[in-house]
Amino acid sequence: MNSLELWGGYECTVNRVGDEWFDQTPRTGHQQRIEDLQLFADLGMRSLRYPALWERISPTDPEARDFRWTDERLPEIRRLGMNPILTLCHHGSGPHFTSLIEESFARGLAAHAAAVAERYPWVRDWTPVNENLTTARFSALYGYWYPHTKDERLFWVALLNEIDATRLAMREIRKVNPEARLIQTDDLGYCHATPPLQCDADFQNERRWVGWDLLCGTVVPGHALWDHIAGFGLAERLRRIADDPCPPDLIGINHYLSSERLRDHRVELYPDRSLADRETGKCSGLEFVDVDAIRNRKEGVLGLPALLEQAWERYGLPMAVTECHNGATREEQVRWFVEVWQAVDALRQGGMDIRAVTAWSLLGSHDWNRMVTRFIGHYETGVYDCRTGTPRPTLMAPVLKQLAEGSVPDLPFLQSPGWWHRSSRFLDAIPDTEPTCDVELGSSGASPLMIVGDDGPLTRLAVRACEVRGLQYVRCGQEAETKLKDARPWAVLDARDRSNVCAAPMRCSAPSATLLVEACDRHGIRCAVVAGLGSRNPAPEAANLLLVRTGAVYAPWDRSARAVRMLDALDSGRSIEVDGARLWDRVYGPDLVDGVLDLLLDEMTGEIRFVPGERLTEAEFARALAVVADRNVDLVVEVGTPAGPPLFAWSGPASYLPPGETTLERFVRECRAARREGDLAVHRREDEVRLQAAE
Repeated sequence: MNSLELWGGYECTVNRVGDEWFDQTPRTGHQQRIEDLQLFADLGMRSLRYPALWERISPTDPEARDFRWTDERLPEIRRLGMNPILTLCHHGSGPHFTSLIEESFARGLAAHAAAVAERYPWVRDWTPVNENLTTARFSALYGYWYPHTKDERLFWVALLNEIDATRLAMREIRKVNPEARLIQTDDLGYCHATPPLQCDADFQNERRWVGWDLLCGTVVPGHALWDHIAGFGLAERLRRIADDPCPPDLIGINHYLSSERLRDHRVELYPDRSLADRETGKCSGLEFVDVDAIRNRKEGVLGLPALLEQAWERYGLPMAVTECHNGATREEQVRWFVEVWQAVDALRQGGMDIRAVTAWSLLGSHDWNRMVTRFIGHYETGVYDCRTGTPRPTLMAPVLKQLAEGSVPDLPFLQSPGWWHRSSRFLDAIPDTEPTCDVELGSSGASPLMIVGDDGPLTRLAVRACEVRGLQYVRCGQEAETKLKDARPWAVLDARDRSNVCAAPMRCSAPSATLLVEACDRHGIRCAVVAGLGSRNPAPEAANLLLVRTGAVYAPWDRSARAVRMLDALDSGRSIEVDGARLWDRVYGPDLVDGVLDLLLDEMTGEIRFVPGERLTEAEFARALAVVADRNVDLVVEVGTPAGPPLFAWSGPASYLPPGETTLERFVRECRAARREGDLAVHRREDEVRLQAAE
């Protein structure tokens, strides 16, 4: 048996919302960086999912095609020894002259496929339409993307158009290359439900297969969905497809931790839903919420291995996991990928023909926590971090390289389970009253993070972050530099708040961290020091130093913090007076500490700024807070005081903080939990939502 292959792909979606197009390729910078391909090849990838998208090659005229971009990149992919899997439509509805619900879509995509195949006749593997069922749902059933319909018949029309487009496209491609293979991808989830909604969940769970079933020619009289689809006047189209099927040569399974959904009619149990999943649905007169099953279903979920077994039993065709990504903190990203890799390898050993696991979002992705329906600047880091414009390898990069080479990564945090296995994942979990990740100095086998701290807010934030993330740590106070040899830490975080960033007003009289930094440098240990933006340099330059500069920091359990007092007032129905001129320059502490830990895990050094990316006034911040908290914006009363001098200059490198709206969602959830249960409640950091709603 050949070894499990590592495949890759970067988020290349081009989707349309109204008259606006969202193109991920220029947003990650890959549009201008052909050198990214060398980075991908260096990871040991065998195949690379790559776009030759209809919308990008023929944006205005079906007969006018611009191949300059792919002409540069596809030969380079080939030269680097990677096999391209070309995608022709990735969550799109086609260029402006067509759409998923128009007859022209299938013929148009087939003509595009013919032109691409003639241009690159050596390409073997193709995905004419990525995630046909998912794209049809989001575009024609839920109305998120163009053409924004919410009509079930038009949803089926859109899906059948995609199936016809795939069949016709492969026919044209195989005229050029008879050996061409169809790699058909889609999200594979499962819908769980409370008893009153179980009948509808059963329908969702049958429908999830229908894209592959159609291509395999099995949607015929007697199929579970034949009568339902034919009832929309589509029986003749179903017969034509079944008479001329185009079964996949390989089934591509895209799966996320949010792919398994829970439909629950007990809406009142979910008061703190985010903007992405705040909308409720209706089924047989019952209002319901659609939420992540992994966080809300105490009975558990099926999990990817069971779903892969279902697909194998249903089709018996070769498979690959064609998207594997977790929009989370760095160690959770690694835990998820390694777990999927090992589970797939075990299934292979048991006789299933699964060829590869695909590292998706190689360059990260933008605004998927809003289903790419609007731009808020939310970036999920991938295998490379592109926030500065130059791809920087994250911890994922060496892990993938090791897996591709056949070795098992040996990292201390892999001994801890991912959040999806921990009881704290449930939104109503009772917080631990005692630390679970604190280890003794010099414990056998432990390679912890050393937190050099005191009883201040920054130290509490660092400890809480490690507890949330399942990162073992050891706490040290004075003379920590003398304990490095016994602790054997993988990194050191100085959380003594030398610049008083957690104090108000901030004071910029920072004492030196020289002894600690120099000791870490002698031992070759990475060390992070937090300092105020206006403070003097708190430590000497050192090869292993990560110097983090930030503004005033607030925590969700600090009831005196300005943001906390604002939310308390809004939740109580009280008005708040806010400054309409002063800039909001404060930094949410959990975001800061998570970002610092991620950079330490990535082995990043140098000076980094953690400052808000938006120039919001205090009034704008308060109004945005009211919207995210689902409170009355009219309670925000703006007072027009003159603007004071800024505390710091808004310039320099890109911010490593999330955008304001993402921060506010986390702050509202954690602040309310802290109000109910104290600071121990702030342990439920949710991963980035990639909504996979089942409706």
